[in-house]
Amino acid sequence: MKNIFLFLAVSATILFTSCEGPEGPQGETGGLVYGQVFETSVNFQYDAPSGTFTSPFVSFPVEVYESDVILAYRFEGSEIVNGTSVDIWNPLPRSFFYQDGTSDIFEYSFNNTFFDVQFVIDGNFDLTQLGTEFTSNQFFRIAVIPAEFATANLTMDELMQGLQINATDIEHISQ
Repeated sequence: MKNIFLFLAVSATILFTSCEGPEGPQGETGGLVYGQVFETSVNFQYDAPSGTFTSPFVSFPVEVYESDVILAYRFEGSEIVNGTSVDIWNPLPRSFFYQDGTSDIFEYSFNNTFFDVQFVIDGNFDLTQLGTEFTSNQFFRIAVIPAEFATANLTMDELMQGLQINATDIEHISQ
């Protein structure tokens, strides 16, 4: 009798594990998530009340979330490397010393929301002196890096405890 129950149990196990039903729905793809990069050219307009140059708002051609990171680069030109012309991109913000020997400085920077980005030229002198080589047909590369807001809300003490660091272990940098 015990052998019959054992035989039925083994047979049922084999029968049900060897059966195959229809495939389930495809799951979400996992793995790598790539950032999106696009380029734009802008012509700056002088904003007299603020004393700055601003670009028109550039809308993102991809969906951007509030937690995503936005990086921007200004095209500086090209150079030949190993016989190939390569583009040179400088990250923003980017400062320039205007007219050597003066203390005139201006800077390209940008502001963004998760809908658009706007480029700005600000400086410590009358920016209407800038030539069109700085304000017209300027090329920018914008990178949208996917990110999520951190869920941990640690205090400095909790962070140091988690990393097993004592206050005496922190190196002080003197100037």
